[in-house]
Amino acid sequence: MAFVVNGGWRSWAYQEQLRRQGIAKYGSEAEAARWVTTADKSAHVRGQAVDVGPTAARKWLAEHGARYGLCQIYRNEPWHYELRPEAVEHGCPPLYADPSQDPRTR
Repeated sequence: MAFVVNGGWRSWAYQEQLRRQGIAKYGSEAEAARWVTTADKSAHVRGQAVDVGPTAARKWLAEHGARYGLCQIYRNEPWHYELRPEAVEHGCPPLYADPSQDPRTR
């Protein structure tokens, strides 16, 4: 099975550009926060997140990623996986509906 990393580490400036684009696309900061967070809160900026495809790879990660410390975090972003070393022993945490529900991004 092939895994494609569609996104990984992001610079502070690039994350803020994505946030501004999200605000323009979704019409408000609150709505954009469902899809993109500020650079100071981003797991991508910290180097702890990847966006993965295709669908078969995401399905495999959903079933097996915890044993490698990789967890889907947001229900609305099935491509977004974060490094969670504790998942190896304890499993992945429950999914948040979207980034705006994650206390780490508030």
